[in-house]
Amino acid sequence: MAMSVGSGGGDAPMCDINTTPLIDVMLVLLVTLILSIPIMTTSVKLNLPIPNPNQQPPPVLPMVIDLDIDFDGTIVWNGTPLNGIDDLENHFKQEVDIQPQPEVHLRPDRRARYEVVAKVMAAAQRNRMQFLSFVDTASFAQD
Repeated sequence: MAMSVGSGGGDAPMCDINTTPLIDVMLVLLVTLILSIPIMTTSVKLNLPIPNPNQQPPPVLPMVIDLDIDFDGTIVWNGTPLNGIDDLENHFKQEVDIQPQPEVHLRPDRRARYEVVAKVMAAAQRNRMQFLSFVDTASFAQD
């Protein structure tokens, strides 16, 4: 660092640039770079199966059950309205032993009460339905 101590010109402004903050910023960037390089170069090794071009798709695709819940609490099984949770449980009991087990696609109306949706999900769980998914969740988006 240079420092000028002199009596020449006394009131003249000093025109030297203060490089200390610039050097500090450069050192911080250098340390950040040194610390981030090992993180960017690490990788996770996965042993993926080798694809077989002659492999056939699964022989049987699972059946899909469309389960709609209307705004008034009506439960609709593949287009047929049900008479409540007891009727729904009877349908679940008939479907649970089918192999492969059917997938239940639950599609509640955006105005449906959460209580009804929770009862439907609980009924599916009680009857050992393994594949339950929500469909068309974009309708839950705010207007």
